[in-house]
Amino acid sequence: MKKYIVLLLFAVASVSSITAQEWNTDFITAKKLAKTNNLPIILVFQGSDWCAPCIKLDREVWSTDEFKAYAKEHYVMLQADFPRRKNNALPEEQLNKNKALAERYNKQGIFPFVVVMNANGEVYGETSYKKLEPKDYIKELNSFRK
Repeated sequence: MKKYIVLLLFAVASVSSITAQEWNTDFITAKKLAKTNNLPIILVFQGSDWCAPCIKLDREVWSTDEFKAYAKEHYVMLQADFPRRKNNALPEEQLNKNKALAERYNKQGIFPFVVVMNANGEVYGETSYKKLEPKDYIKELNSFRK
């Protein structure tokens, strides 16, 4: 019986990892992954519970199967979220990491703000919410790469 439970748990974990967007929340980890896999980092500044364009960008691009499948092979995704509702509050350590990223890459405080960079943190380009299909948003992100 234990074997079946373990197999079932493994199967569920495998399916959820296929469909889940792999967001990193630690810049150091994201840079290591980017360097190891020779991939650009897509850093997304968002207000997940208050910013309407952020929510639209998530729904129309980040959460689509098309984008998730492409991103898994072509990007390291890094999220810096700034929720406002008390029940969505981040741990202080994560909030401080996000603030440090914002001080370096989003001094204007734009939300959503998307930064494409290399593994060393050198910026290729920046964008925000645009009413684009996932394939067109991918084209824009890729146009920044040097």
